Amino acid sequence: MEIDIKTPDQTESKSFFQSSTAKMMMVGILTLVLLIPLFFVQDLITERSIRQKEVVSETTSKWGGGVYVYGPILKIPYKNPVTGKSNFAYFFPEELDNSITARMEKPLERGIFKSNVFSTKMNFTGSYSQPNFQMRNIPDANVYWNQAKIIIRTTNLKSLKDEVKIKFANQSLKFEPGNTENNDSIQTLESTTFDYKSIANSSKFSFDIAFNGSKQIKIVPIGKTTDSKMTSDWNSPNFNGNFSPTSRDLFKDGSGFKANWKILHFNRPFAQQYFEALPELSNYAFATDFITPVDEYQQNERASKYGFLVIGLTFLIFFLIQSISKINIHIFQYSMIGIALIMFYTLLISITEHSSFSLAYIIAAIAVIALISLYSISILKNKKFPTFIAISLSVLYSFIFVIIQLEDYALLVGSIGLFAILAAVMYFSRKIDWK
Repeated sequence: MEIDIKTPDQTESKSFFQSSTAKMMMVGILTLVLLIPLFFVQDLITERSIRQKEVVSETTSKWGGGVYVYGPILKIPYKNPVTGKSNFAYFFPEELDNSITARMEKPLERGIFKSNVFSTKMNFTGSYSQPNFQMRNIPDANVYWNQAKIIIRTTNLKSLKDEVKIKFANQSLKFEPGNTENNDSIQTLESTTFDYKSIANSSKFSFDIAFNGSKQIKIVPIGKTTDSKMTSDWNSPNFNGNFSPTSRDLFKDGSGFKANWKILHFNRPFAQQYFEALPELSNYAFATDFITPVDEYQQNERASKYGFLVIGLTFLIFFLIQSISKINIHIFQYSMIGIALIMFYTLLISITEHSSFSLAYIIAAIAVIALISLYSISILKNKKFPTFIAISLSVLYSFIFVIIQLEDYALLVGSIGLFAILAAVMYFSRKIDWK
């Protein structure tokens, strides 16, 4: 008879790899390894998001991009008494009131991608003060009053919807595309020439201008006093630029917003009249962005950032069940569960592109929870623990969905939820023998 005598080193080695410590280490290493495919999924989401932005940019460029406009500006040529050269003087309105209405149109579609677009109609009214050439020692004889023009500056000539006319004093003037001022990228509409002195004592004006646009409306407050009002049926505006609205109202039924601006000349660092050239004024505009607060790809990206948390907590649940029930779970079985958790994000992004994020999240979550629960029945050999796993995963995915939807309270709710999870883990693991 042979007696198998094991050395102390062999006994110690076998007992270590069967210990809870060794199993925990292997599960931890597997969790880190699963971060590799999770990173690939995040790259896929980023790639699809970039593709969407490219398509949106291409489709909206044909409809009309962000609307940037300012005017009207009185443009009068004169001869410099020193150099003898002809130049232009530019005068901004004394008073400028404008009302803007932006209505969302049916989204432009290309394949699975959609672009939000709008049409806007703007009405401008106001008046000018008498142009002052004396401040530059320019005699009246050097001013070509009969060659005066009104100009409007914009980046969206191709998205104009209608002919533009201005009623100036007792005259009606038509606009045509003009020469680019200062050789910059902003385009110019120029009125027909008129004699400024023929308007007598009235310098009031009014005109309408309509654009197709997307993303943003941006206005420069060139009036000495500028009053602006904007209304729209878009329910997620972002007010930015150099000036905030003096009042804003987001309709409670989600049907849109209205906002008002009042800007005085000493609120901004540019003058009311310029000689020879106009300055760059885009940095002094107020703007409204027609944004989607969190689009589908941003929601997918936020969901994927919780991937490590989902994998870690799911493995922790299985490990606690294994430790409590003394049922052995092989590292291969942990791997299958981990891959199923990764599949949730590929299902989510693919279904989202053809549906809403909420519906895609529900379908992907149910599919993964059902798959893991059915698989755990074969592992754990009963229905009690798989039921607990299904409930735990349902709570976990619901918790993450709520965090994704929140904006201002996401950190607070997330912190409270993680604290509750930690407390539950400490409670259920308090009687485990870790030796």
